[in-house]
Amino acid sequence: MAVGVILIGLPGAGKTTVGRQLARRLQVPFVDSDAVIEERLGCSIREFFEREGEEPFRDLEEAVLDELTRGEPCVLSTGGGAVLRPTNRQRLRARGRVFYLRSTPEELMRRLRHDRTRPLLQVDDPLQRLRELHALRDPLYRETAHYVIETGRPSVATLVNMILMQLELGADAARGAMAG
Repeated sequence: MAVGVILIGLPGAGKTTVGRQLARRLQVPFVDSDAVIEERLGCSIREFFEREGEEPFRDLEEAVLDELTRGEPCVLSTGGGAVLRPTNRQRLRARGRVFYLRSTPEELMRRLRHDRTRPLLQVDDPLQRLRELHALRDPLYRETAHYVIETGRPSVATLVNMILMQLELGADAARGAMAG
């Protein structure tokens, strides 16, 4: 079993940005599951989603996440909907240290207001859409995560340090349990 760090959260929560810096600090590879999926598809997730629908996409996502969480230790950034399937939630939690990068819908809207690449937000009222996604997914992210990190306004470096501190505290607790 590969133990790495897995980042979950809504679109715009900072999974990719934080993940890249965290991987650098931990000196492990950074892997973005959405990028791996797009590479395999040969097109954007948005195009695939529009052409094939959500269910075939979620099937592929489940297979890719299964594969990536069995690989070498890394920092893995997941797609926002990765937690929708119970199988994914169980595998992510069992195979890595899962951090939920939690942001309010308003904070996400502030970050994403000029982003035209996210299919779920190409709607008349993106803030309302973010509120709906948050209401639906927040309990699933919490169920999956070992740690919840409130992203609010801290810098990326601060968020990375918060994650590193939790990892160190977790390692200390594990060492203490083995020694006792």
